[in-house]
Amino acid sequence: MSDPRIVVALDVDSRQAALTLARQLDPTLCRVKVGKELYVAEGPRLVQELMADGFEVFLDLKFHDIPNTVAGACKAAAALGVWMVNVHALGGRAMLAAAADALSGIRQPPLLVAVTVLTSLGPADLAEVGIAGSPEEAVLRLATLAKRCGLDGVVCSPLEAARLRSELGPDFRLVTPGVRPTPRADDQTRVATPRGALSAGADYLVIGRPITRAPDPRAALLAIHREIHA
Repeated sequence: MSDPRIVVALDVDSRQAALTLARQLDPTLCRVKVGKELYVAEGPRLVQELMADGFEVFLDLKFHDIPNTVAGACKAAAALGVWMVNVHALGGRAMLAAAADALSGIRQPPLLVAVTVLTSLGPADLAEVGIAGSPEEAVLRLATLAKRCGLDGVVCSPLEAARLRSELGPDFRLVTPGVRPTPRADDQTRVATPRGALSAGADYLVIGRPITRAPDPRAALLAIHREIHA
């Protein structure tokens, strides 16, 4: 079974826009990500339609609540049949452990990953909310906690991937947004190229606008696929 490294972020606001975009892609070359805006607008039905079209879905809702609530949300995501779901590592040990435990008895659970530090945040942003140290230090602390709580991996920027791969081992999944064929920051500050992210140790590359806003999304996807497999 193929394991596409590219996850295309369907950051659009309607079912029709999402399906039109997805149908220009190829589920053998990529997975797709459904985030908050699209999920709130269209709900589980859209996720099911994308899966019916052959796509594995990363449900990017970043659960962050009391442990029991997050555990229930993770079970609901598993029942929907998604490939990956995420929680916020800042929810703490009890919440992370509850999420992992909620999926432990499921026969084919989704991958469970924890968001560490959003790629839009830099050192000044962390200091303002009371998080000590550099983004890299905060990411390592949170990723180490997630691994200890039994999660499959974390969402981190490409800039932290090499250190996490070195310290947390080869089997811990690293999902990296902030990936750009041409390293332009947009609203993200910690970015890298696809080849650079993979070389640093990333497993999956979340890529949005370079594909979804291209004149030909399929051609853009193919170009990135060729780049990372060259």
